[in-house]
Amino acid sequence: MVPFSFCGEEMRLVGRALYWPREQALLVADLHLEKASFFARAGQLLPPYDSRETLERLALAIRESGARRVYALGDNFHDDGGFGRLEPHAAGMLAALTRAVEWVWITGNHDPSLEKAAGGDVVEEAKLSGLILRHKAYPGEIAPELSGHFHPKLMIATRGRRISRPCAVASERRMILPAFGALTGGMDAGSTEILAAMQPARTIDAILPAKGRLVQYPLWRAAA
Repeated sequence: MVPFSFCGEEMRLVGRALYWPREQALLVADLHLEKASFFARAGQLLPPYDSRETLERLALAIRESGARRVYALGDNFHDDGGFGRLEPHAAGMLAALTRAVEWVWITGNHDPSLEKAAGGDVVEEAKLSGLILRHKAYPGEIAPELSGHFHPKLMIATRGRRISRPCAVASERRMILPAFGALTGGMDAGSTEILAAMQPARTIDAILPAKGRLVQYPLWRAAA
């Protein structure tokens, strides 16, 4: 786990998740559970194991961090019918996780009517120790905020290669988490959509863990 400071709080990146030690809370965004089964209904035959892989990854992050609470920041299922399509093994994994820790689902644009049967509490947004937790960054927000939605990836060219890695995007008071799901794509962290969503800001950086340290890559700076 790689520690860093955000809004005066110690935070730690656990792969694609964010752990908040003082709150014993693990935050994840964009699980997109049952994405493969959604596309399979349209004739695109994808291996039906994305939910298992995502939940296994999530269980590992909970164990590594010691989290007692999980906040899932929207687009938890790929669509409102996703929970009903979970195969028994994945459904059992999810049930075990939501029983083991305090669980809060924040709804996103893909799952606005998430079923309470999924376990835990279902809310549109939440506030935790002064930080707003929501699915999509609210343009113009000046309060501290954590969100998801954009699936940011750091995309850079170096030594003749193009590198793409899931990353968080952070300013002084706001952060967009990377997509946690096993079957999620990504958007360039420096895209105009992400930079606009993060305003107002003085600095915007991509941050990601690499070999036990925090990599911080500048994306945007306000004009002097």
